Amino acid sequence: MQASTDAVLILEDGTIFCGRSFGYEGSAAGEVVFNTAMTGYPESLTDPSYEGQILVTTFPQLGNYGVPPAAGDDALKDYFEGSRIHCRAIIAQDYAFHHSHWLADRSLGQWLKDEKIPGLYGIDTRALTKHLREHGSMLGKIRVGDSADLDFYDPNAENLIAIASCSEPMVFDGVGSEPRPLPEKLEADPEGRPTVALVDCGIKHNIIRCLLRRGVRVVRVPWNYDFNTFDWDGLFISNGPGNPDFAQETVDHIRTAMVTGKPICGICMGNQLLAKAAGAKTYKLKYGHRSHNQPVRRVGTNQCFVTSQNHGFAVDNDTLPSDWEPLFINMNDGTNEGIRHKTLPFFSAQFHPEASSGPRDTEYLFDEFIALLKK
Repeated sequence: MQASTDAVLILEDGTIFCGRSFGYEGSAAGEVVFNTAMTGYPESLTDPSYEGQILVTTFPQLGNYGVPPAAGDDALKDYFEGSRIHCRAIIAQDYAFHHSHWLADRSLGQWLKDEKIPGLYGIDTRALTKHLREHGSMLGKIRVGDSADLDFYDPNAENLIAIASCSEPMVFDGVGSEPRPLPEKLEADPEGRPTVALVDCGIKHNIIRCLLRRGVRVVRVPWNYDFNTFDWDGLFISNGPGNPDFAQETVDHIRTAMVTGKPICGICMGNQLLAKAAGAKTYKLKYGHRSHNQPVRRVGTNQCFVTSQNHGFAVDNDTLPSDWEPLFINMNDGTNEGIRHKTLPFFSAQFHPEASSGPRDTEYLFDEFIALLKK
């Protein structure tokens, strides 16, 4: 029997769930959300879209395969989706104190302690998830042992995009290259590769990997950087956390870019910001989509895909202008999963085609974007 400290999760409606600690023994507060994926906790914990959230996993056990090494540059990790853990805490029904995987260099519990992130187990996550489905995602706070009591914290009330974004523009010249600062004047790529302006709203690192593997030069810029000040062949808008209404500066820059007619693609938050630049509206979902098993259908076809998702806001299809249309629709609840312009090379997906940790059924969307650059 492993010795562990008593811990509690307190929801804003007064509901209390009791468990035990396997991570950092401190307090945490945030928005409590659930994820129905069966694997991928290292990727989920480091996904910037989880900034400010307490993550509940519906799969019963965490920790059985440990944690891979933190290899790579902070700008592009080898095995993680961000340079640090972005979740405020993680909750599971059970925790495996003994892990086994050829790549693991430490346990999940040790990693959480190293980054000062609480982890709870011994909680009835089925009951907790049913509560969140019925009442919607809600604020919560965690106390471990004698740790201090915190106030509830609403991450959607502040600009999480600014927190999760990079601080300085950088250039990735290819697979395996070290990122370098964006020069005052960006010259044409000496190898003739297309240049993609990549807006970092809280990007998952696999988006960068997917682009570099397809032979483009990537210029990654902060969320509010005016990317129209240098030459690029295509614009890519990343995923990110929180409320898209905070990214009005990004929306304004996207509108300027749309005038050029050059290809534009967005993922997750990028879908919402492209829609807002087009003139559409977004709204908060009751409990969001966070999983590896969300089914979507490509509009106008019978093509259906199983997708990876992590978002709490969605595009309102009814507010799309007449020259825009939905590209994908969620088959569970009918919500928007992507948009496209009817005549110009602009499109986006609400789900994650870069996946990581899976599934990779829709990674072909990167190929569609690269093909537009070469027309």
